[in-house]
Amino acid sequence: MNTTTEESPLIQARIAGLLYLIVIIGGIFAELYVRGQLVVSGDAAATARNILQHETLYRAGFATELFYLACNVPLTLIFYNLFKIVSKRLSLMVVFYSLVGTAIEGASLLAHYVPLALLRPSRTLSGFTTEQLQSAAYTSLRIFESGFAIALVFFGCFCLTLAVLIFRSTFFPKFIGALLVIEGLCYLLTSFARFLAPALAARLFPFLLASAIAEISLCLWLLVMGVNRERWTAQASAAALHGVAV
Repeated sequence: MNTTTEESPLIQARIAGLLYLIVIIGGIFAELYVRGQLVVSGDAAATARNILQHETLYRAGFATELFYLACNVPLTLIFYNLFKIVSKRLSLMVVFYSLVGTAIEGASLLAHYVPLALLRPSRTLSGFTTEQLQSAAYTSLRIFESGFAIALVFFGCFCLTLAVLIFRSTFFPKFIGALLVIEGLCYLLTSFARFLAPALAARLFPFLLASAIAEISLCLWLLVMGVNRERWTAQASAAALHGVAV
């Protein structure tokens, strides 16, 4: 993207805000409205019935998550373009953390899709009982949840690295950086607790939801305020003097 014009950083910020809004709404729909409504904790049979009775909704959750993960790629590129004038190395870390987390979550989505293949009548699965197929479908969803928790480790590091860039920038409010530090730490704590102390992870989940205010604040700021163009231009000029391409 060309960042030589004065309006370019503001336009990029607004586009990033729109993409982030898609990611947030898509995540709420897929995680809370679809899986949150259809997956019954500890009950494979009830979960299977819900998926079959609301198959269109279940498929929509899969498609929505796949779509917003694709939106993560241009969003990450815009973050790199906006913040590379602050630190190219840290901006590249943001890129890698985001893309690795996105790739892991995308691969985990296969486990979200598996129940559709297991729960529909098929000659190839005729040797299994209904209870066995329901258990396998439920286990697949648990594997997806584990994959999602792994992805959150990288998204947590993404939040922490982006927070450092915001603190070091002159064109973005510091309070959003502070909120991202809290959210990043919540991501890391909840994800590792899932693998090391599952009972503790369940108690921490409400705090993870509350910490989402960081990304919501970032999204709204990008949409409404964008970035301070004068300060961005000044920091870009200073970076150029030190040999940083913008």
